[in-house]
Amino acid sequence: MVVIRLSRGGAKARPFFNIVVADKRNRRDGNFIERIGFYNPIATEKEESIRVAQDRLTYWQGVGAQASPTVERLIKQAAKKAA
Repeated sequence: MVVIRLSRGGAKARPFFNIVVADKRNRRDGNFIERIGFYNPIATEKEESIRVAQDRLTYWQGVGAQASPTVERLIKQAAKKAA
């Protein structure tokens, strides 16, 4: 099964997450199919905190990829900022 989830990066106490499409059997920070965005939870007002490639997200959901609950929440949050 293909899932859309967060992959952690960044340093200790300074998290940064990539939004990736991966096989469910792979580790959280392991191999992934495609990176479709990022989430920076500690971004300042001047910095971009979330970016998602909507066309790629739509494509992967169209072919059956399931988004994790956290990613679904972030997608809704990004849609509010864009509107």
